[in-house]
Amino acid sequence: MNQSTSNLLMIRPVSFGFNEQTAESNAFQTRSTDLQQVQASALAEFDGLVKILRDNSVNVTVIDDTPQPHTPDSIFPNNWVSFHAGSDVFLYPMQAANRRLERREDIIRTLADNFNIKHVIDLSRFERENKFLEGTGSMVLDRENKIAYACLSPRTDENVLATFCRQAGYKAATFHAVDAKGMAIYHTNVLMCVGSQFATICLDSITDNTEKESVINSLKTTNKEIIEISFDQMNHFAGNMLEVKNTDGDTLIVMSQSACKSLSAQQANALSKYGKIIYADINTIETNGGGSARCMIAEVHLPVLALGK
Repeated sequence: MNQSTSNLLMIRPVSFGFNEQTAESNAFQTRSTDLQQVQASALAEFDGLVKILRDNSVNVTVIDDTPQPHTPDSIFPNNWVSFHAGSDVFLYPMQAANRRLERREDIIRTLADNFNIKHVIDLSRFERENKFLEGTGSMVLDRENKIAYACLSPRTDENVLATFCRQAGYKAATFHAVDAKGMAIYHTNVLMCVGSQFATICLDSITDNTEKESVINSLKTTNKEIIEISFDQMNHFAGNMLEVKNTDGDTLIVMSQSACKSLSAQQANALSKYGKIIYADINTIETNGGGSARCMIAEVHLPVLALGK
């Protein structure tokens, strides 16, 4: 089981913008008044990130969002779906009603043309109980060691997490995390990233010392170099990075320009030991959407179908 893959899914936005339904629990969102300009800028930023990935020999499947129904956050597909090496696809329960509309069967059918899908495991039934688990936003997966790191929040329910872990064969590593103002952090992938040999994490956000030590011990036991980031760097989305492979097997560490600029020389050097840092300017997406590069990418760990099948 590899931690990273060279096959990615990204959703090209058609009506991206500030989502009222998610703003209450996402302190990273900032409203912009010019909706048309926001969409135009977001589209240019999206295409820029896709180009950088493809220029670095990463396979990116791009699927266009649809004008209807209106899904302002469709650019963040990693919240509603995840793809696993055992040919499993998981669908997740989403807190915001308009985000539930992002789940599209046609996207999974499109991927099935090139990848082996045996089971689709739908956890969205938990929405009826007001319990949520928003994919690899709620969970940061150590795929090699089968550990799901998760900061519990209104969008990350412990019972749904336990169900995922039971069905996917993972062990949960749960904790609570807050931002510098004491507000609960809505998604785990805002504060940490786990690569094959490293983990970036805002340890200051975990205020319970027992929980903090548990996370540190888990990362150390699995031989990850811990690269600690500050609250300010987290606010620049330095926690929201993702390790991917290219088709030559080289490791890339994908992040936003904002995240990259926030890193110290020492942190950048530490990361560069484990892969080439690539980044794109996605400021409009970060500001209005409250998510960054990692949120825009759904990794496709499904086995590739042999030609002719």
